[in-house]
Amino acid sequence: MVALRGSGPLKLGGTMNVSIAGAESNVAIGLSRLGHQVHWAGAVGDDEAGRLVLRTLRAEGVAVSAASADPDAPTGLILFEPRLPEITRVHYYRAGSAGSRLQASAVEEAFSAAPPRILHLTGITPALGPAPLATARRALRLAREHGSLVCLDVNFRSRLWTAGEASSVLREWIPSVDALIASDDELPLCLPTGPAADTAGPGTERGPAVAAQAKELLELGVGEVVVTLGADGATAFTGDGSLHRPAQLVRAVDAVGAGDAFVAGYLSALLDGADMAGRLARAVTTGAFAVASPGDWEGAPTRAELGMLGAPPGTVVR
Repeated sequence: MVALRGSGPLKLGGTMNVSIAGAESNVAIGLSRLGHQVHWAGAVGDDEAGRLVLRTLRAEGVAVSAASADPDAPTGLILFEPRLPEITRVHYYRAGSAGSRLQASAVEEAFSAAPPRILHLTGITPALGPAPLATARRALRLAREHGSLVCLDVNFRSRLWTAGEASSVLREWIPSVDALIASDDELPLCLPTGPAADTAGPGTERGPAVAAQAKELLELGVGEVVVTLGADGATAFTGDGSLHRPAQLVRAVDAVGAGDAFVAGYLSALLDGADMAGRLARAVTTGAFAVASPGDWEGAPTRAELGMLGAPPGTVVR
């Protein structure tokens, strides 16, 4: 999508910064900056906004040969509205967009060029309409045929579909998922009993409930479950147990995109052959870079920059 970021309430007008956004695009850019070969399959409109999206991805080293430009639909739009110092409202304009008409040929072309080691999907694409849902299902089948690992970031967006709609799709996908990444409140969407499976009420200790839900997902065939906990870090669950990693402490500037940066760091370390501790360490580091920088993807670090967070305040890198 094209992203417009305002400086205050939209109804008051004012200036807006123009960029691009999208969970999969953010992860693709994050991985590319860390030195990995990344292929983005998607659709934009045959318009100036679409050309901005593809130009930005290409400039960040992301391959877009499987991307299409739809002459009959516009590029999607997202508006960010800072409403309070710690609260940003997001407005989507994706109905009828090129992305909502995404065809399976996009992923088929990407797989035919060079089957990926990892297929990354989110719960956003299938929420855009029947065609993107069918495309995501096709991608899952191709991943299994080619032996690609499947990473699914739940990324539930209540403005795009209901919890019930999301749950029915995610439950279907779970047996095909190797790495599931979700916030603690998203886990129930993936369980056979759906959202109602989460019985922890307000003020209830979430740890035991999350551990039980992760165990159930592992029993359903998921290879590893990574639960993101915001400022509390993340916990990974496998058949061998669990491992928690605290978040990196940084001065928060903009939390938007932190989850995607986390995923990019996690997948980068996985591609490098790191163990679970190493994957979580890189994930919380890349997530911290995102939190400390404005924008969805702009603050994503390069591999050479990963160690910068350990430097004392006031350090000047020369």
